[in-house]
Amino acid sequence: MQLNSITLLVTLLATSAVAFPTYNKRATARSFAELSISDGTAGSAKADALAKLPIDMSDLAAVSADDLDTLKTERETAEAAETDAFNPAIEAASGDEATALQNGKIANKVLKLTFEVTALQVQQAQGDDVADKIAVEQKKLDTNIALDEKAAGEAMVSVDFSG
Repeated sequence: MQLNSITLLVTLLATSAVAFPTYNKRATARSFAELSISDGTAGSAKADALAKLPIDMSDLAAVSADDLDTLKTERETAEAAETDAFNPAIEAASGDEATALQNGKIANKVLKLTFEVTALQVQQAQGDDVADKIAVEQKKLDTNIALDEKAAGEAMVSVDFSG
Protein backbone atom coordinates (compact mmCIF):
# COMPACT_ATOMS: atom_id res chain seq x y z
CA MET A 1 0.00 0.00 0.00
CA GLN A 2 2.81 2.40 0.83
CA LEU A 3 4.49 1.67 -2.52
CA ASN A 4 1.25 2.48 -4.35
CA SER A 5 0.98 5.82 -2.52
CA ILE A 6 4.53 6.75 -3.47
CA THR A 7 3.96 5.68 -7.08
CA LEU A 8 0.75 7.74 -7.19
CA LEU A 9 2.50 10.79 -5.72
CA VAL A 10 5.39 10.56 -8.21
CA THR A 11 2.94 10.11 -11.09
CA LEU A 12 0.90 13.15 -9.99
CA LEU A 13 4.00 15.31 -9.66
CA ALA A 14 5.31 14.25 -13.06
CA THR A 15 1.91 14.84 -14.66
CA SER A 16 1.56 18.31 -13.13
CA ALA A 17 5.02 19.28 -14.38
CA VAL A 18 4.00 18.28 -17.89
CA ALA A 19 0.60 19.94 -17.60
CA PHE A 20 2.01 23.28 -16.44
CA PRO A 21 5.20 24.05 -18.33
CA THR A 22 6.91 27.36 -17.74
CA TYR A 23 7.74 29.70 -20.57
CA ASN A 24 10.30 32.46 -20.81
CA LYS A 25 8.80 35.88 -21.40
CA ARG A 26 9.09 36.90 -25.03
CA ALA A 27 8.33 40.50 -25.71
CA THR A 28 6.42 41.48 -28.83
CA ALA A 29 7.02 44.93 -30.30
CA ARG A 30 4.20 47.33 -29.50
CA SER A 31 2.78 50.14 -31.59
CA PHE A 32 3.42 53.79 -30.75
CA ALA A 33 -0.10 54.07 -29.35
CA GLU A 34 0.70 51.25 -26.90
CA LEU A 35 4.10 52.73 -26.00
CA SER A 36 3.22 56.40 -25.73
CA ILE A 37 3.73 58.16 -22.41
CA SER A 38 3.12 61.62 -23.88
CA ASP A 39 -0.47 62.33 -22.85
CA GLY A 40 -1.53 63.91 -19.58
CA THR A 41 0.70 65.93 -17.29
CA ALA A 42 4.46 66.38 -17.53
CA GLY A 43 6.79 65.43 -14.72
CA SER A 44 6.77 61.64 -14.49
CA ALA A 45 8.33 60.58 -17.79
CA LYS A 46 11.22 58.72 -16.13
CA ALA A 47 8.93 56.43 -14.12
CA ASP A 48 6.50 56.09 -17.02
CA ALA A 49 9.28 55.07 -19.42
CA LEU A 50 10.72 52.51 -16.99
CA ALA A 51 7.25 51.00 -16.60
CA LYS A 52 7.07 50.48 -20.38
CA LEU A 53 10.32 48.48 -20.62
CA PRO A 54 9.54 45.11 -22.22
CA ILE A 55 12.25 43.19 -20.36
CA ASP A 56 13.08 41.95 -16.89
CA MET A 57 15.71 44.35 -15.56
CA SER A 58 16.91 42.03 -12.78
CA ASP A 59 19.36 40.09 -14.99
CA LEU A 60 20.38 42.00 -18.10
CA ALA A 61 22.89 39.33 -19.11
CA ALA A 62 20.00 36.86 -19.47
CA VAL A 63 17.89 39.01 -21.81
CA SER A 64 17.18 37.02 -24.97
CA ALA A 65 18.23 38.19 -28.42
CA ASP A 66 14.54 38.39 -29.38
CA ASP A 67 13.73 40.60 -26.40
CA LEU A 68 16.73 42.83 -27.13
CA ASP A 69 15.51 43.17 -30.73
CA THR A 70 12.05 44.12 -29.44
CA LEU A 71 13.57 46.76 -27.20
CA LYS A 72 15.53 48.20 -30.12
CA THR A 73 12.47 48.12 -32.41
CA GLU A 74 10.37 49.98 -29.86
CA ARG A 75 13.11 52.60 -29.47
CA GLU A 76 13.05 53.05 -33.24
CA THR A 77 9.27 53.48 -33.10
CA ALA A 78 9.61 56.25 -30.51
CA GLU A 79 12.31 57.94 -32.59
CA ALA A 80 10.18 57.77 -35.74
CA ALA A 81 7.26 59.34 -33.85
CA GLU A 82 9.56 62.15 -32.75
CA THR A 83 10.89 62.98 -36.20
CA ASP A 84 7.86 62.13 -38.33
CA ALA A 85 5.01 63.32 -36.10
CA PHE A 86 6.06 65.44 -33.11
CA ASN A 87 8.43 67.76 -34.98
CA PRO A 88 5.95 68.69 -37.76
CA ALA A 89 3.09 69.06 -35.25
CA ILE A 90 5.14 71.39 -33.04
CA GLU A 91 6.21 73.43 -36.06
CA ALA A 92 2.56 73.85 -37.12
CA ALA A 93 1.27 74.71 -33.64
CA SER A 94 1.47 77.82 -31.49
CA GLY A 95 0.85 78.92 -27.93
CA ASP A 96 -0.38 76.40 -25.38
CA GLU A 97 -0.82 73.74 -28.05
CA ALA A 98 2.85 74.00 -29.05
CA THR A 99 3.93 73.86 -25.40
CA ALA A 100 1.81 70.77 -24.73
CA LEU A 101 3.21 69.08 -27.84
CA GLN A 102 6.78 70.02 -26.83
CA ASN A 103 6.17 68.53 -23.37
CA GLY A 104 4.82 65.39 -25.04
CA LYS A 105 7.87 65.24 -27.28
CA ILE A 106 10.18 65.47 -24.27
CA ALA A 107 8.34 62.58 -22.60
CA ASN A 108 8.68 60.61 -25.83
CA LYS A 109 12.41 61.38 -25.89
CA VAL A 110 12.70 60.08 -22.33
CA LEU A 111 11.01 56.87 -23.50
CA LYS A 112 13.27 56.59 -26.56
CA LEU A 113 16.46 57.25 -24.61
CA THR A 114 15.45 54.95 -21.73
CA PHE A 115 15.05 52.15 -24.26
CA GLU A 116 18.36 53.10 -25.95
CA VAL A 117 20.33 53.15 -22.68
CA THR A 118 18.71 49.91 -21.54
CA ALA A 119 19.52 48.16 -24.82
CA LEU A 120 23.13 49.28 -24.49
CA GLN A 121 23.22 48.10 -20.87
CA VAL A 122 21.99 44.69 -22.02
CA GLN A 123 24.71 44.57 -24.67
CA GLN A 124 27.31 45.58 -22.06
CA ALA A 125 26.07 42.89 -19.66
CA GLN A 126 26.34 40.35 -22.46
CA GLY A 127 29.97 41.18 -23.20
CA ASP A 128 29.94 44.09 -25.67
CA ASP A 129 32.10 47.10 -24.84
CA VAL A 130 29.63 49.96 -25.23
CA ALA A 131 30.40 51.96 -22.08
CA ASP A 132 31.21 55.10 -24.09
CA LYS A 133 27.89 54.90 -25.94
CA ILE A 134 26.05 54.38 -22.65
CA ALA A 135 27.65 57.53 -21.22
CA VAL A 136 26.65 59.63 -24.25
CA GLU A 137 23.05 58.38 -24.31
CA GLN A 138 22.69 58.59 -20.51
CA LYS A 139 23.68 62.27 -20.64
CA LYS A 140 20.95 62.91 -23.24
CA LEU A 141 18.47 60.97 -21.12
CA ASP A 142 19.36 62.93 -17.97
CA THR A 143 18.90 66.22 -19.87
CA ASN A 144 15.42 65.22 -21.05
CA ILE A 145 14.39 63.90 -17.64
CA ALA A 146 15.39 67.28 -16.18
CA LEU A 147 13.32 69.09 -18.83
CA ASP A 148 10.32 66.88 -18.06
CA GLU A 149 10.68 67.47 -14.32
CA LYS A 150 11.01 71.23 -14.91
CA ALA A 151 7.67 71.14 -16.77
CA ALA A 152 5.98 69.09 -14.02
CA GLY A 153 2.29 69.87 -13.79
CA GLU A 154 2.05 71.31 -17.30
CA ALA A 155 -0.17 69.73 -19.93
CA MET A 156 1.37 67.43 -22.49
CA VAL A 157 -0.15 65.83 -25.52
CA SER A 158 0.88 63.08 -27.87
CA VAL A 159 0.51 62.81 -31.63
CA ASP A 160 -1.19 60.37 -33.93
CA PHE A 161 1.46 58.08 -35.34
CA SER A 162 1.19 54.70 -36.97
CA GLY A 163 4.30 52.89 -36.00
